[in-house]
Parts: sequence; C-alpha cells; structure tokens
Amino acid sequence: MNQDSIVHITSAASSPVYELYQWGLELIKTIQTIEHPFLTAAMQILTEGGSPYFYLPVILLVFWCVDEKQGMRLGMLILVSTWVNGTCKTLLKQPRPYTLDPSVGRGFESTYGIPSGHAQMSLSFWVPLAAWIRKTAVWIGAILIILCISFTRLYLGLHFPTDILGAWLVGGGILGLYYLVQGPIEKALALGGTRSQMISVALIALTMNALGTDPRLGGIFLGFGTGYSLMLSRFPFSAQAPIRGKKPGLLVLAVRYGLGIAGIVLIYQGLGLILSWALYELGRFLHYGALGFWTSAGAPWLFLHLGLGAGATGAGDTDGETNGV
Repeated sequence: MNQDSIVHITSAASSPVYELYQWGLELIKTIQTIEHPFLTAAMQILTEGGSPYFYLPVILLVFWCVDEKQGMRLGMLILVSTWVNGTCKTLLKQPRPYTLDPSVGRGFESTYGIPSGHAQMSLSFWVPLAAWIRKTAVWIGAILIILCISFTRLYLGLHFPTDILGAWLVGGGILGLYYLVQGPIEKALALGGTRSQMISVALIALTMNALGTDPRLGGIFLGFGTGYSLMLSRFPFSAQAPIRGKKPGLLVLAVRYGLGIAGIVLIYQGLGLILSWALYELGRFLHYGALGFWTSAGAPWLFLHLGLGAGATGAGDTDGETNGV
C-alpha cells in the first residue's frame, strides 16, 4: 500500500462522513453479488463511454461534419466541466472505495474520488446533445446511458454512491448556468468582435491554469476558442454548407473527418515529443493549444482549400460583425 493510500484511509477514518463511506461500501458489495467475469468485462467496456476517449471523437464529428456551432458549444462545455471536476477532486481529496476496502476494486484510477468524472461528463454531454436533437427517443437513450455509466462506476468499485450524486449535482449546476448565460454571452461576444472574443477566451484559459492542476485543459480551451474566433472572421466554415451547389455527401464527410483526425495524430505525436520534453508544463499547454487550434481553425481551413467544405453565409469579415463564440 503506497503512502497516498495510507493518507487517504487515515483522513477517511477521522472524517465525520466515515459512516457514509461504510454505507457506500456495503452498497457496492451488494451490487457486486451479481458479479460474473463476462459482466465485469462488459462493465469495464461500458464505463469507457464516460471517458474523453468517447466524447472527443464525437465532438469532432459534430464540429467538422454536422454543425460547427453545436460542436463548439459541446466542446467548450465538456472542457469547462472537466476542469471543474478536476478542481473539485483536488480540493476535496476523497478516497475511492477500493482505497478503504481493496476487495471491491475491479479497476484503478489515479485521481481522487468525488465527483465522479465519468458520471459528470456523461451528464454534461448527453443532456445538451439530447436538448439539441429534440427527439424523445434520444432523450430516453441519453438518460439510460447516463444511468448505465454511473452504475458501472459503482459495480467496478471505482466510486461511492455519493461520488455519483456529487457528479450529478455539479454537472447539473454547470448545465443550468450554461443555459442561463449562453444566449447573452454569445450576443455580447458577437458584438465585441474578434478581439473581445480572443481576450475573453485567454482570460478563461488563464483562470483554468491558475486554479487547476492540468495545463492541458487551459491550453486546448485557448487554442479551440481563439481558433474558432479566427475561423469565423477570416475563413468562415460551415459543416453542412453546399459544395458547388450540392450538400456534402458521406464520402466528403468521411474524408474530411479522416484528414482532421490525421492532423490531430500528427500534432499529438510529433509536436508532443518536442514541446513536452523541452518545456514540460508550458510545453503541455502549448501542445494542447495547438491541438485545439487545429480542431477549430486549421482543419476547417484545410477543408475549404481542398474543396471539402464551403463557407458560411452571412459571416462578417470585420471585428465588430463576427458571429458569437
């Protein structure tokens, strides 16, 4: 048992919520009475539906091939939600169930427990996606996915029930605030123009870096936001705009997505080796900033110049007339 685990257990044992931990452990053990090797393997696969490895490719697909504005909103929402989740974990420093009782562990995570990142991200992604699509079947599917992913975290002994509840509360609060201020903020940024948008994005990224522990989040937020603003004002790209009078077909969208992903792989592998080794923390910030910038500006510019995309109509070229971030 490492030193961190000992500290976690000591802290938990002296905490007024220790009995709550014990109740959570008992609930996890009750759930694990249905354990079966096949079911455990399925749970380990399903739980990845709440990780960035699932959401990021989907957000990229939406941004490049379906609706760039919705892709932007989803991307920013997930980035902010991820940052809030990591900040809460660092501040609360709650142990995970298997730290107190190794017998319940069916997996391992390197971070603290509350709030559950997988449960929070699934809520932060599926609710706005369902609200955008506005189909009853999608809403039902979204709710079932959120519940399923949350259940896998309990089954695998990776989170206490309170971690799940905390994730829903934090995620719900972020969504509530988002829907409350989204319209006014987008209008204000549109009126302020490109400079206002870039300054706002830079200030948020700086805050994320100053108060967070992972420079990658601030970097990708800065690159994604500034790249989107630059794209709107200099070479406006629309994911579904007609190309030579025709709606983009599946082949065009597939090539577009493939090129975009190829660019991400090249930047991640090539630039990452240079920046992360040479500058470490600053290098990680710049590295992920480049990834964000490629997503919202580099790839759309390439699509336009290769004839794989078309410009958005009605986009302004002056600072005061750009669409909102």
